[in-house]
This record gives sequence, structure tokens and C-alpha cells, in this order.
Amino acid sequence: MVASSSRLAAEAGVEILKRGGNAVDAAVAVGFALAVAYPEAGNLGGGGYMVIRMADGRIAALDYRETAPAAASRNMFVGPDGKLTGGSLIGPLASGVPAAVAGLAEALRRYGTLPLAEVLQPAIRLADGLVVDRGLAASIAGERYRIEDFDGKSVFFPAGQAPREGSRLSQPALARTLRLIAAEGAAAFYTGSIADSIVAHMKRGGGLITRADLAAYRPLWRQPVKSSYRGHTLIGMPPSSSGGTTMAEALNILEALGPAAPFGSARRVHQVASAFQRAFIDRNSKLGDPAFGNPPVATLISRQYAARLARTVAKDRATPTPRLAKVMSEGNETSHYSVVDVSGNAVANTTTINDLFGSGVYVSGAGFFLNNTMDDFASRPGAANLYGLVQGEVNAIAPGKRALSAMSPTIVLDRAGRLLLITGARGGPRIITTTSQVILNVIDHRMSLADAMSAPRIHHQALPDSIRVEAGGLEPAVVRALEAMGYALYEPSSSGRVVSIMRVRGGYEGMDDPRATGAAVGY
Repeated sequence: MVASSSRLAAEAGVEILKRGGNAVDAAVAVGFALAVAYPEAGNLGGGGYMVIRMADGRIAALDYRETAPAAASRNMFVGPDGKLTGGSLIGPLASGVPAAVAGLAEALRRYGTLPLAEVLQPAIRLADGLVVDRGLAASIAGERYRIEDFDGKSVFFPAGQAPREGSRLSQPALARTLRLIAAEGAAAFYTGSIADSIVAHMKRGGGLITRADLAAYRPLWRQPVKSSYRGHTLIGMPPSSSGGTTMAEALNILEALGPAAPFGSARRVHQVASAFQRAFIDRNSKLGDPAFGNPPVATLISRQYAARLARTVAKDRATPTPRLAKVMSEGNETSHYSVVDVSGNAVANTTTINDLFGSGVYVSGAGFFLNNTMDDFASRPGAANLYGLVQGEVNAIAPGKRALSAMSPTIVLDRAGRLLLITGARGGPRIITTTSQVILNVIDHRMSLADAMSAPRIHHQALPDSIRVEAGGLEPAVVRALEAMGYALYEPSSSGRVVSIMRVRGGYEGMDDPRATGAAVGY
């Protein structure tokens, strides 16, 4: 089974499974297919994180996060007036060194069974032409402002109009790029003609990525973050992702608080929000690229530390983040997909170009958008980024550094050590809280996968010091009770989007978030 934000990409993965490929082969096929069928987040111009659990018990975590170009500097997005310029969001300066092609090829090299050329065939076919579905049509039309000022306008707005649902979209430059990668491997992207296209585009637009940056890029295998929650094992992503660490810390705090209160109650919201708040304070101040420091992962995921933080949670009132941060210091967009094969090999993969359609910069000679991952750094430590996160010096810009990410691909084992859940999400910092709540719904509240995915969610990221609540997600009496505790609540237009596969009696269930338009495909 493959569950993805794009049905076409999920079908590409299942095609590879039916050809005899394993879950990693299928995951790589999905990754390349998303670059074609889901360009708002699927990509060749971004990066991501992959968590793998093979049926024989081997686990692995692959960090293929983008890096800052060698010419990047700490204050590159701070203007003469001391204010942020906005250059980290749109335009060539916003892009880190693309990592997706290297990451997918490396996962295939170590754990796959099929050649890259075969795994790429579904994506190549889609690039030659695909039928535009409702989600793709709406996505392109909704981001016109980001796309039309760059070279992608001629591809996605021919004659000035976005493609309509049911029309056919061909991406010949991307098809050529995929064929080159199929023939020459990742080298075509990092040292060959595709690299030439990227560098030429950077020079024309004033970007920083050079041939040396591309040639030097390497994905990194890391030790997964292993933690437990009420007897279940979680396998997550370590830094440069904050996902596995922050989730483990939050769930440890919840377990230390005792039995779960009833779902939807004020007490339960208070418990969950308090755990997220404390974990995000640590995330924002202590986690970063391990090559540029020593993030204290072992401490943050320890039971002893969680027990200490749990003691700071009052039973009937909120704790203001500034006060809590002092006590503790003393002691857009993304795509996730999940894959499982007939043998039980499992892959959780989250990939991103950060915001929808990344920086908006489209490499016309190669057919893909570049990321705006530079905004995930603390462009000015202490100032909020695109997602409202206020991060510290540990995540300041530096050449060759990997920006801290919230991506949280996660594999959950049941109390007997059997595969239970393959999950992850999109949504910036909401990735962590969204993914966590699906896991909590399954373990604490015994929900089916459909209910766990559909249930209303909350989000607390320390700053801004408030609980984000889905519209209509809490009963009015619960809202009043939380406000009486001192919480500020607000209803945004969206929450995170999760994609999951769950083992059930007789097989697997899978689904994309009911708030989205993807699908699970199995056989």
C-alpha cells in the first residue's frame, strides 16, 4: 500500500510494488512522481527526511535536507534598517542547495532492489502528460502570484490561464531531466547538464548556488530517534529535523502526566497543549544541525527530563510561555507519504520545498521549482519566520548548514514490536503536533485510522502563546473552560495534513488527510 497527497504518485508507487520492488523502491518512485504530479510540494528542487524499517528489524534515517550555499551569510536577509527583507521567501536568494535527487538515489542504493532507471519510469510517463485533477488545478491557480513572476508562468499559465480540471498538462523540460537522471544517475543533477541549468539560472537571478555547492552536496544517514509511549515504540527523525525529538519529548510529558483525559475535554486539551508548548520551547532554542553544535537529544527525550517538565504543568491553569521559558532555561509546504510492501518493509518519507511552490523560481531548462528553505533558518534570531516560529542562535544561517525542520516521518510499533503505523504530515511546525495527535488518537483513544485522521486537532508552538484550534473543533463549554484557565484560542483557516497507513486485522488501511485530496492505493 502507498498513501500519498497525490493519487497519481501513490499509483506510481504501487506500480513499482507490483513489478516486484520493495517499499524503498516504491518510495523513491513516489518521490519522483510527486515532483511531476504535485509540484506545490513534491520536488526535485527541495529535500526531506526518510525513516525506514525493514521487515528484518533494521531501521534507518536518511537526512536529505537542503544546505545553505557556501556564499550564504548570517545576516543576508537583514536590511540596512535592521528589518528582515523578505528575500528568504521569494526569489533566488531563498533557495538552499537542492537535495531530493541525491536523497532518493541514496535510499535506493542502500535499501532498494530495482535500478533507478526502472523506478523513474512512472514519473517520466507522468511528465510526458497527465490529466489535471481538482487539487492540482486549484493549487496552481491559488499560487499564481508566486509562479507568474518567474519562468514557470509559461508552463503553468499558458495563454495566461491556469490548467483546468480534466485538461492535460505536459512538462517536457521535466521529462528530459528525469530521463537524464534515469540514464546517468544523480550525477546528472549535481555535476552534469542539469547542474549547468541551475547555476545559469542562479547567475541570471542573483542567487547563490554554485556548481561547487551542487557537487559537494551529500545526504547523510543518521541514527533514528527511538522512544516509547505507553509501551509502543516510535521510530523518528533526529536533527537536523526536530520532528522525532520534539514528538518524543511531548509524548513523554503526556505519559508523565498520567492517564489520558477524555478526548475533546478541556483537561485533555490542556494536557496536550502544555506538552507541545514545553517541547517547542526546547525545539526552538536547543535543536539545530548537529554539524554546527551538539543538540542535547538524549536529554530532551529522557523520562527524567519529561517528569521534571510535567511537574510544571498546573492542573487548572495555563503557563505563559515567557515565564515557562525562563524556568526551563534554568534547568506550507510539505508532502508526506507512507509505504508498506508485502514483506512488511515500511517507509515514512516527508519532502518539501518549504512554502507552496517554494521560492517561485522555476529552472526552465530543467523543469522544476527551487525551494525557499533559507526561511527555515533564523534569519534574525529572536524574530518570527514564515510559520511564526521564534528560533534562537543555534539555527542562525551559516554556509553549508542544514536548517532546522519540523518534518516528522514516523513509524510506530505495537507493544509486541510489530509494525502498527506509518505516518507523517505537512504543515510547517504543525507537522509535529498533527502527527503526534494521530498517534495519540490511535494509542490513547483507541480510534480507527479514519477517526484518528479526521478528529479535530489543536496546535501550540510556544510562541505565539496561544492554542490554534480547528474551526468548530471544540465544544463551546470547552472553549470557555480553557479561556478561564488563561489560554488564548484562535481558529485559523487550516491545520496540518497527515498521511498514514495502519496495520489492521487482515492487512492494512491507508488514507490521506480528509482535509486534502490525495489517496491511498493498495492491492
